[in-house]
Amino acid sequence: MNALNKAPLLTDNRPVAGVLWVVLAGLLFVVMTAVVKHMGPGIPPAQAAFLRYVLGLVFLVPLLPAIIRQWPDAGALKLFGARGLVHSIAVILWFYAMTRITLAEVTAMNYLTPVYVTIGAVIFLGEKLRTRRIVAVLVAIVGAMIMLRPGFRELSSGHLAMLGMAVLMAMSYLLAKNLTRRHSPSMVVAMMSLTVTIGLVPFALPVWIPVTAVQLGWLFLVAFLATAGHYAMTRALAAAPVSVTQPALALQLVWAVTLGAVVFGEAVDMFVVLGGSVIVAAVIFIALREQALRRAAARRDAANDSGKQDADAARSLPFPREGL
Repeated sequence: MNALNKAPLLTDNRPVAGVLWVVLAGLLFVVMTAVVKHMGPGIPPAQAAFLRYVLGLVFLVPLLPAIIRQWPDAGALKLFGARGLVHSIAVILWFYAMTRITLAEVTAMNYLTPVYVTIGAVIFLGEKLRTRRIVAVLVAIVGAMIMLRPGFRELSSGHLAMLGMAVLMAMSYLLAKNLTRRHSPSMVVAMMSLTVTIGLVPFALPVWIPVTAVQLGWLFLVAFLATAGHYAMTRALAAAPVSVTQPALALQLVWAVTLGAVVFGEAVDMFVVLGGSVIVAAVIFIALREQALRRAAARRDAANDSGKQDADAARSLPFPREGL
């Protein structure tokens, strides 16, 4: 079977396994963030991002024959290219922010991306924004205000970079959603890795500096942790419903606060913890609401299909069904 066309994994009923996979994914992502922070600002953000993606291409090697066989048409390539450019800038902003604000702030502000995705889906995809989702979005914005406290403290360039990153990452996800209508998720991920690597070239070359073998080793570790984290998250989604796994995402903020305090000596900012917790709660609610809506839609589709089959069967009978 083609590696890029495998059917999506069906959700099992293994809640403990699902939660454990989410916990592992969150820990891997936080450790990845910590590694980037440990490296510091020695490598320009654009170059660091480029090297991370170049080194990460090694994980695509087994899929290259399938990618070549299923190479997208011109129209899809434009969308893949647009996503690659947007994602490239978002990654640069993330690498920049990592060296200027705390682990807890980076982790908490990452959760703004799903909120922007919800808003963007309404604006660009015409999705309906029901009252509950509106409330969740407003609650997430309140959480961001609690965390950032504009007017009560000076926002650093790192905070602004993370805000921009969340918006651009949301745009990337919306483009990915469009692309998954015609291409498999694996193909979308593979093309993202290729296009982002290419998209980072013009940003990395002007600021290029020599790097050491140790720095390359750290960046390869970043690429490995990112890949492992996405794999763990995929296994979590396959093992249990979102309603079970999503609440465990809150632990990622716990890992970030703990790691930042213990390893990097970062002060625990209760406003960041409170604001981040509010954002996480809003994101979990949005995820659970989306799952409920998908289930309702699936039930309606199943009922419609069943009704159509019954009608077709009735029409095929030599006498009215009511006469049976």
